[in-house]
Amino acid sequence: MFTGDKVRHLYCHWLPNSGEELRDFPCFFHYTNLNGDVPEDQLITDIYLPIQ
Repeated sequence: MFTGDKVRHLYCHWLPNSGEELRDFPCFFHYTNLNGDVPEDQLITDIYLPIQ
């Protein structure tokens, strides 16, 4: 599953069922192993969904 699919899942499935509310701030990403030597399919990405 690509990062976009995971973000869509968070917004469309997890968030409505979580009881949480979004803050007025966009989601953002932290690429933990992004350097020139890591193939795209092996990147590790933390997705931050700003909730209240």
